[in-house]
Amino acid sequence: MTILVFVGSLLLAMAMGIPIAFSLLASGVALMWHLDLFDAQILTQNVIGGADSFPLLAVPFFMLAGEIMNVGGLSKRIVDFALALVGHVKGGLGYVTIMAGCLLSALSGSAVADAAALTALLLPMMVRAGHDKPRAAGLIAATGVIGPVIPPSIGLVIFGVAANVSISKLFLAAIVPGLLIGGALWITWAWLVRREKIVPPPRKSSAEIAAAFRNALWALMLPVIILVGLRMGVFTPTEAAVVAAVYALFVSTVVYREITWRDLYAIFVNAAKTSAIVMFLIAAAMVSAWLITVADLPSKIVGMLQPFMGNQMLLMIAIMVLVMVVGTAMDMTPTILILTPVLMPVVKAAGIDPVYFGVLFIINNSIGLVTPPVGTVLNVVAGVGKISMDDVTRGVVPFMLAEFAILFVMVAFPQLVIVPARWFGG
Repeated sequence: MTILVFVGSLLLAMAMGIPIAFSLLASGVALMWHLDLFDAQILTQNVIGGADSFPLLAVPFFMLAGEIMNVGGLSKRIVDFALALVGHVKGGLGYVTIMAGCLLSALSGSAVADAAALTALLLPMMVRAGHDKPRAAGLIAATGVIGPVIPPSIGLVIFGVAANVSISKLFLAAIVPGLLIGGALWITWAWLVRREKIVPPPRKSSAEIAAAFRNALWALMLPVIILVGLRMGVFTPTEAAVVAAVYALFVSTVVYREITWRDLYAIFVNAAKTSAIVMFLIAAAMVSAWLITVADLPSKIVGMLQPFMGNQMLLMIAIMVLVMVVGTAMDMTPTILILTPVLMPVVKAAGIDPVYFGVLFIINNSIGLVTPPVGTVLNVVAGVGKISMDDVTRGVVPFMLAEFAILFVMVAFPQLVIVPARWFGG
């Protein structure tokens, strides 16, 4: 009955069109009434305490870094460098999209920011080159999924805080899985584009490639600084977010000089608005998280999943299917905040590595950003690219299936995540 009250009140509030943060608060209040624990003071304390976390400071700083990179020319120079490397091969613009997506993922950690930048820069070029517009838009949307996987990742930060798992270990464990997703997209694009009659642009000369590399060098140094700093213990993930924002600001204003001091106000406001939405979601979800613990919902879920507890692979498959279903109707951040306190006790009881689970959980939630009907990234690509939602959805299907295939390969072969994580993590 407790599970029914929580899930039912949440779904009812969402069906009424209430924003997800307020729906979370409503479901928390409903659960409070059901447990006869309603107290406005407890509600307020959990909301305030939910956002009062030092590791969560990484969220607004990574948001700010992403805004600065898109406006300050770092994203454009990365795309230009990828164009110089592989733009001349058949379907080269698609490979450019995937390469640029992986590189941008190591800068901003936001699927929405990466997808918006790639759509604005590359979709018109792909259409002019003769590529099918829905397919090109679908590739860009699917590439945006890599944003929350390859570190730094806002999704991994939120999961790490909610699950009390080392964010540094999550970052280092997600590198290889993110690259595997990029590889799956590369193969899928190569298969789909083989019959297209596209005339690629001429190959860039060595001098042009070297020039593009020099122009992008400052941008390319940022992921190196962050990953080496985390690996060597120079700074924490929260401090890495500050380093990313300050570095991006310095490069954009002093080196590339594409941002003036007048531009900074709008950049900071946009970052603040996005951060406020995410932080309020986190704060609202902490009420539900506290009540989930009080109501002992995890033990009830463990009981429901008892038939799978003896087989880690079957349990992971069941959990991943559950997250897939939830991801079709709910955005990434609330899914993380709602399911993490419920699933983590199950994962620990089954003896599954929390870091391994966290990486796969975030990958699944990231793919949820391109699964209809909600698909936040699909909406972004449709809006920025001036293309219908139906066309983007049709174009993204083969790439989405490839990403789910990689996800379940990692479920079947945990070593693909665990072994590189140990190597990177020392």
